[in-house]
Parts: sequence; C-alpha cells; structure tokens
Amino acid sequence: MGDKKIVVHFTVLTFCIAYLISGTLIILGKAGYRVYSWVDTPLQFCMNISFAVYILSPAIASYIILRKNNKIRNAREWLKNVFCPSKNVYSYLFVILGLVLYFFMHAMICGHVEMALPFYAFFLSLPGNLFIGGLEEAGWSYLLWPELDRKFGYVLSCVFSGIIWIAWHIPLFFIPGTNHEGGGINFGMFAVQCIGLRFFLGAICKISGENHVFMCVLFHTMFNAAFSVFGMMTGTWTGTVIANIVMIFVSIAAVAICRTSVMRRIRS
Repeated sequence: MGDKKIVVHFTVLTFCIAYLISGTLIILGKAGYRVYSWVDTPLQFCMNISFAVYILSPAIASYIILRKNNKIRNAREWLKNVFCPSKNVYSYLFVILGLVLYFFMHAMICGHVEMALPFYAFFLSLPGNLFIGGLEEAGWSYLLWPELDRKFGYVLSCVFSGIIWIAWHIPLFFIPGTNHEGGGINFGMFAVQCIGLRFFLGAICKISGENHVFMCVLFHTMFNAAFSVFGMMTGTWTGTVIANIVMIFVSIAAVAICRTSVMRRIRS
C-alpha cells in the first residue's frame, strides 16, 4: 500500500474513532453526564475514558495503520519514532520562539500580561497536556502532514491539515463539560488559531527533519500548557488575527531560510 492510501486510511480511521465516540458523549450529555466530571459512577468513569480515546484518536489510528501496513514492527518502535528527540538545537529554539511570540503578541494587543494560573502551573500541567493535545501529533505530524507536503507543498499542506484539524475538533464544541462547549471558546477564533498553528507545526517539521514528530509533540504539549496559564489574553479577534498572521509569516520565513541553507550545503 502506498503512502497516499495509508494517509487516507489514517484520516478515515481517526475521524471514525473521534466522531463515533463524540456522538455517544453528546447523547449521554443530554442525560446530564459531562466529561471532566468525577461523579463516582461506572457510566461517568466510562465517559471520561471514552473522551480520552477521542483525544488520542490520531495517535491510536497512527499506530494501527502503521502496524497494519508493516511500517513499524511493534509499539516500542512506534514510541521510539514518536519520542526520538532532535539533535538540532535550532529546533528547540524555534519551539520556544513560537510560544513566546504567540503569547507576547496577545499581551501587546491587550496591553498587559494576564494569567489565569500561577506560572508554575505551566510545568505541572505538561504531563497532562502531553496526552490532551501533544500526542495528536503522533498522527497529524507523523502521517498526515508529510504526505500533504509532498503532494501540495508547504503552504497548501498547512491549510489543508488545518482544515482537517478544525473538523476533528468540531465535536468538542458539543460535548458537555469541555472548555469549548457552552461558548467558552469562540469557534471562529479557534479556527483561525488552528490554521496559524498548523503553519508553525509545519515549519517545525521542515526545520527538524527526521525527528520532527517529537518536536511537534513537544510544541503542542507546551502550547496547551501555556494556554492554560495565559489563555485569558487570547479572547479578542484583534489579538487572534494578528498573533496568527505573525505566526504564519514567521513560519514561512523560517521554512524559506531552512530551504536556502539546505541548497547552499548541497551546492558546496
């Protein structure tokens, strides 16, 4: 099976898992059940576990499809590929730059730094955000984006993967108990953010080379952790649009610089 079919099967399986589970959670929500609730009942426990499977659906689909098509031998090899750190120090600096730049732009628009939690909460929330966000990249950046990039090039691959990412997130706006449901997060601003971040994650892939999956997992994890601390500043259209436009331009510039550097090495 070619890589194109593998990616198609990965995307279909991801959405089947995500939408089947989220549909069930939405129906249970009509009966008063909510995710992130710790009511001590078997159904509530199953609901929380099911929600975790929905969040991990890109990673689960990635492993299943790669294993089925003999691209990996076992879970250990898959984990090794996902968590293989980059030896390129510029990759780490770029990840940090993205985090600082995104929230700095929002702070500039707001005119002040507004924190929902103490800064140490950023570090405390990293393990949880690895599972609630970071491991999505074990699917999106491992399988989906590289194939889109080969077929459509950097810019279009970021736009297309961003649209797919938005579609995957849609059920979160209907599952009772999530931060997205009930108007807690504006869908339009969230969609703009998804596109901007996919450009930056695509740039991380370009800069990091073979070890890009881990670097994308790292950025996604750290971004979600930072959002829990600084997210109160991101609730304006002006800040959302400007911050994500800046992220897109920085990403395109970084990819162009990386491409120029590679060409120079080849010529020399």
